[in-house]
Amino acid sequence: MDRMELQKVNIEPDDQSNSGESLEDNYREPADSEKAAISSPFASDDAESQKFLTNGYLDKEKLEDYDEEYHRGRTSFGMSSFNLSNAIMGSGILGLSYAMANTGIILFIVLLLSVAILSLYSVHLLLKISKEGGSLIYEKLGAKAFGWPGKCGVFIAVTMQNIGAMSSYLFIIKYELPEVIRAFMKLEENSGEWYLNGNYLVILVTVVIILPLSLLKSLGYLGYTSGFSLTCMVFFVSVVIFKKSQIPCPLPIMDHGVENWTATNSTVPMHLVMLSNESLSSGVNFMMDNTAGHFPSLEEPKDISPKSGVEYEAHSDNSDKCQPKYFVFNSRTAYAIPILAFAFVCHPEVLPIYSELKDRSRKRMQNVSNISITGMLIMYLLAALFGYLTFYGEVEDELLHTYTKVYTFDTLLLSVRLAVLVAVTLTVPLVLFPIRSSISALLFPKRPFSWIRHFLIAAVILAFNDLLVIFVPTIKDIFGFIGASSATMLIFILPGAFYLRIVKKEPLRSPQKIGALIFLIVGIIFMLVSMTLIVMDWIYNPPSSRHH
Repeated sequence: MDRMELQKVNIEPDDQSNSGESLEDNYREPADSEKAAISSPFASDDAESQKFLTNGYLDKEKLEDYDEEYHRGRTSFGMSSFNLSNAIMGSGILGLSYAMANTGIILFIVLLLSVAILSLYSVHLLLKISKEGGSLIYEKLGAKAFGWPGKCGVFIAVTMQNIGAMSSYLFIIKYELPEVIRAFMKLEENSGEWYLNGNYLVILVTVVIILPLSLLKSLGYLGYTSGFSLTCMVFFVSVVIFKKSQIPCPLPIMDHGVENWTATNSTVPMHLVMLSNESLSSGVNFMMDNTAGHFPSLEEPKDISPKSGVEYEAHSDNSDKCQPKYFVFNSRTAYAIPILAFAFVCHPEVLPIYSELKDRSRKRMQNVSNISITGMLIMYLLAALFGYLTFYGEVEDELLHTYTKVYTFDTLLLSVRLAVLVAVTLTVPLVLFPIRSSISALLFPKRPFSWIRHFLIAAVILAFNDLLVIFVPTIKDIFGFIGASSATMLIFILPGAFYLRIVKKEPLRSPQKIGALIFLIVGIIFMLVSMTLIVMDWIYNPPSSRHH
């Protein structure tokens, strides 16, 4: 049997146990890539995974791409779950209490569960597409579905979504880290030292922590940092639950009023969003990891009232002030829904994590997704519920910022702020990996792995993000608009469209195809509505008119 005949040998599910032996009987000296394919985890996996590897036969193109796509996964189930959970978990968890305040407890839970289920369905479609398309690289699936436009569409969506998320994380570092350092040093105001300058600090954190972690060759190694990042967020949720029993309702007026608040918060973090309880003119978080907002002027304390959320007053005449609301419909409900809709964006990381999963199969990766999304659903619900039940209608878009109105130098809350900083810092390298993979797949599709290229792409991406954070103060408004489109593309539109194009064995009227079509249509409608809301927000509250 010559080499071309060997490549056409079908591997039937019933023969999986001895498929390697039968191949070796017919051809004693197979190529290295063929040996790897025969001994890979797929050889001992279920029939579905075996078929995914070979797609019925070992064609030449698959053998050439084996080292890139079908290498043996080495990341454990637990580490893969940590990575995917960390990819889901963003700084947006800080805004979920505000979302609950403007939807009500029951409506919030219904929306959150719905989004979680839709995200799981989206991951299911993505994994099935990867099987039918015979690739673990998102860009190649796009090329298989729609050619070059599909490949570019994936590249643009992944890059813009993840750069937007990275920028929001770096904004948090820039504006929160100096405040945390100042609070720990008990400094009443920023004295101008370099270690209290956010621009210097964001560069320092990028070079010392983020860049080295971004240079790891395998995404699986980030499982340890992802686990630690998740531990920090568990600590945050635990403190939110604990503080519920310590903070009275109605909230007391602060001893020193606005002057004390201003003195201890002289540098207002740009990534925080404060909305007046009766105002539509605000920054809106349309992407979970990308917020934009405005603050009332601290130079005009006369204008600051209990309604602004800066100074809290106890009103005995308002009997329902401390009563939870179960259904809320107001002018801000429409703004809370996009916050929930993008709470589970992790799709750029799904296939890279899948490609490195040990003993990988579609069922095993679906279980990773089920555990990760369920775990984040529980954390989201606890953080939102207890944050809301602490402050009720007075909760702000950024939950930790609300606590500073009650506790100025509380050690526990300062520790929580530091933990959130650590969590977002350790998430940046994880978000960077899909961008680098997307760039490599688009610009260097046939090139072997190169450490120099690996380093240069990471360094350029991080330098670009740092420059955005330092020199473009309103960049979050732009990425809010882009995020509304790219996140919707990744969750709804691309998986639905790719499924309809790639999975050809199912008839168009099959339940699976109809479900994918509905998913696609919902995504298009949702993207149009979200982007319309953002444009309306820009018209009524231009970024240039906001106080930072």
